[in-house]
Amino acid sequence: MIDKRKHYIVVMDTETCPLDKDFEGVSPQNMWVYDIGWAVVDKKGNVYETKSYINRDIFFDEKELMNSAYYANKLPQYYEDIKSGKRKVATWSTIRKDLAETLKRYNTKTICAHNMRFDYGSTNNTQRWLSKSKYRYFLPYGCEIWDTMKMALDVIAKTPTYIKFCFDNGFVTKHKSPRPQVKAEVLYKYITGNLDFVESHTGLEDVLIEKEILKYCFAKHKKMRKECFS
Repeated sequence: MIDKRKHYIVVMDTETCPLDKDFEGVSPQNMWVYDIGWAVVDKKGNVYETKSYINRDIFFDEKELMNSAYYANKLPQYYEDIKSGKRKVATWSTIRKDLAETLKRYNTKTICAHNMRFDYGSTNNTQRWLSKSKYRYFLPYGCEIWDTMKMALDVIAKTPTYIKFCFDNGFVTKHKSPRPQVKAEVLYKYITGNLDFVESHTGLEDVLIEKEILKYCFAKHKKMRKECFS
């Protein structure tokens, strides 16, 4: 039974393929979502429900674009996962409806992702393309949109121990003055102490490491930004 007194959070992650493979850089406006996963969690990281969807409209109907996906080498594994039932195939409209129903069922409007600007933009881009702009936004109206990257920047990235961890292990940006990386994979390595960890780059699996970042940030009880667009 769902305890309506709890504050549930839906953590989401997407995997995408480029619409224009010659486009320089990585922009959500050039991306279509083929894999999306989410988990319903609380601030302590407890998981209440998970979903893993393959977007039929892109994965199967846009095979040429799928072959140019950054993680196209994972396609055989996706077919195995679909066959085994690990991932469910559905149309984008069905996925959108299920996400809205999940939020409603848990009486929450809070949805979160790591680098949410990318997931927000790519899901909207996919939504507009597939609905021919009849529906322009993927997330339900009125959602409270959080970004664990912002949280981590305030709670983790500024600490001397994290800065040392990143510089000692080469997890730094390529700027003229390098800075600690705040990729989900690096943050998870720091939180767990597992330097051998490699991010899956599949929707649901990445959600399950991002919810650990969420949990860690809340456990520190520090002032932090949460809203993606604040």
